[in-house]
Amino acid sequence: MVNVIQVLIVDDSTFMRKSLSSMLAKDSRIAIAGLARNGEEAVQLVHQLNPDVVTMDVEMPGMNGIEALKRIMAEHPVPVLMVSSLTTEGAGDTLKALELGAIDYIPKQLDGVAMKIHEIQDELIAKIIAAAGVNMSRWLAARGQRPEARHRSSRPSSIVPSLSAKTVSLTRGSRVVAIGCSTGGPQALIEVLPAFPSDFPAGIVIVQHMPKTFTKPFADRMNALCSLEVKEAAEGDEVKPGRILIAPGGVQCRVKRKSITCTVIALTPNLEHHLHAPSADIMMQSVATVYEERGIGVILTGMGHDGLEGMKAIKAAKGRTIAQDEKTCIVYGMPKAVVEAGCADKVIPLSGVVGEILNMV
Repeated sequence: MVNVIQVLIVDDSTFMRKSLSSMLAKDSRIAIAGLARNGEEAVQLVHQLNPDVVTMDVEMPGMNGIEALKRIMAEHPVPVLMVSSLTTEGAGDTLKALELGAIDYIPKQLDGVAMKIHEIQDELIAKIIAAAGVNMSRWLAARGQRPEARHRSSRPSSIVPSLSAKTVSLTRGSRVVAIGCSTGGPQALIEVLPAFPSDFPAGIVIVQHMPKTFTKPFADRMNALCSLEVKEAAEGDEVKPGRILIAPGGVQCRVKRKSITCTVIALTPNLEHHLHAPSADIMMQSVATVYEERGIGVILTGMGHDGLEGMKAIKAAKGRTIAQDEKTCIVYGMPKAVVEAGCADKVIPLSGVVGEILNMV
């Protein structure tokens, strides 16, 4: 008999509680364990009901969602999905929640004064199911190793070796690293990106599935943690050593050759009507075309199979490919698709990703 996923819904809005309950009731794999109106009730009910997953609103009277999350992670850890508004403030709160231990987030869909909450139903159900499969002990153990913020002028972490000036001069600009990730990706990138040394000799382009209002705050946060410059990619940005470009939400991101020695970012509307904008497939396919054997593709944790076609293209162009292993993934979906298709040269734990990239460079 399949166990039904018990979900605790936390939101101060009666409408939101009813809407989320109604959506989840449509899936036989999910049941509503309880409802809470604020953070205090949430903490109490987590202890009493021991739910499999919690959906947590951020802004609530009394104890807000961030404080409740802290308490839950400290006292009775369970997978928590934040329910976030698509605003700059919502992005900041959500990113903070992810750093504090939340597994993922569900965006509220707003259009003027009308809330189109029904549009998130499929995503909500998929993320509930994915969150229920997370090993919280392993998840929290990994979170105990997060890097502290540092200035980009500082020396790189000792996690990976620094590259000699001679090596950099011989290889500078010759390669690019293309990274794709989704659910669990922000947490994975917080671990991976600060480990790159300040003299890393290749450009880095990242597709992380995020709403358009989230990608710049996330890039700014990563910029404070990394030795390399991190920014939200803009039209015409040069792909070059010393820089990490994060594809903006809501559009498709490609690399294109501007000259023999210069590659830049090209942003376009989602004319392909791809499920994801940005799409790891589309970005990586452009990398395969422009860089050929000098491209390195990396797929980290995430739901679905975005990135599979891109990794196939990079491998076909004689580039190198890396997939995160199942044990260290929050959701072993995107990497699994790559591994099962035989498109991964290396399948390694998250902690070994940067070292393996340096070996390939």
